Amino acid sequence: MNYGASGTLQLQIEQGAPVDVYISAAPRQMDALQAKKLLLEGTRRDLLRNGIVLIVPKGSTLGLTSFQDLLKPEVEKVALGEPVVVPAGKYAQEVLTHYGIYNHVNAKAVLAKDVRQVLTYVETGDVDAGIVYTTDALSSSKVKIVAKAPPESHEPVIYPVGVIKTTKDPAAAKAFEAFLSGPQARAIFEKYGFSLATP
Repeated sequence: MNYGASGTLQLQIEQGAPVDVYISAAPRQMDALQAKKLLLEGTRRDLLRNGIVLIVPKGSTLGLTSFQDLLKPEVEKVALGEPVVVPAGKYAQEVLTHYGIYNHVNAKAVLAKDVRQVLTYVETGDVDAGIVYTTDALSSSKVKIVAKAPPESHEPVIYPVGVIKTTKDPAAAKAFEAFLSGPQARAIFEKYGFSLATP
């Protein structure tokens, strides 16, 4: 397993890293691989859905209850994923733009290399708030969710999966991809806050 920002993993695949199956946190990275004909034909599909939430450290006393509250002067630092390479950052940008506050919040932004770093910044109290996936927020006992982004505020958070054309074992890669949609995998995904893209 190789975990990292979707854009970073995409670049590694483009540069010839040995990969069998790729799961991206947004369609854009998978689109790029497909355009370069790096996917095994017929293996790409939408796997999971997720949500976008605003989180604060568990002990926060700022009283934030909405994304608009990020404009409050007492909110000095907001962790966001770097929108160019981190899908969660792109979704955060869309949500903040939806509310007409992106430029104001971006002036307070602490940009992270991936969504896990955003979570860490909030957990440690290095920032006043952060925007992450629902699943990231649920994985930590050190943060609390104070607002959920409505579906109309951002593109659907879809995680596509695909087999990489250069896999050494296409049959095993396809079997693993099929397993990811099966009942065992579904139970694990749902336990951690995901839903299957195609129920």
